[in-house]
Amino acid sequence: MSTVSTRLPEGRYGRSSDERADRTLKIVGAVLAAALLGLVGWFGYHYVAQSEISAEVISFEQGKDSVQVHLEVHKDAGADGYCTVRSQAENGAEVGRADFRFDGDATRIDKVVTLRTTSPGTTAELLGCHTG
Repeated sequence: MSTVSTRLPEGRYGRSSDERADRTLKIVGAVLAAALLGLVGWFGYHYVAQSEISAEVISFEQGKDSVQVHLEVHKDAGADGYCTVRSQAENGAEVGRADFRFDGDATRIDKVVTLRTTSPGTTAELLGCHTG
């Protein structure tokens, strides 16, 4: 007993609709992948290239109505910017937030700043730095 093939003869009736759909899906997938790769590259470039100022909290000292924060700031020469620091109480409530400006030609600034708080702060957190 032989099996009957339901396939059409090769090249006789053109491409099947499944082959056309597969090719279309491959093209659409390639275009979307290229667009996604370009978007990730664009965001990555702007994150790295536009970061003209960054900082790190070295240490902090708690006080009754303030927190002394030791910041180490790295920036491009001549770039002006500010860093936002906040402090939280033991229960997690925010008790202080302030922006501190960093100007001048120095590329590395080591500075102790005073963050005024509404009640004793138990943390000092750097939220971010921005140029401008």
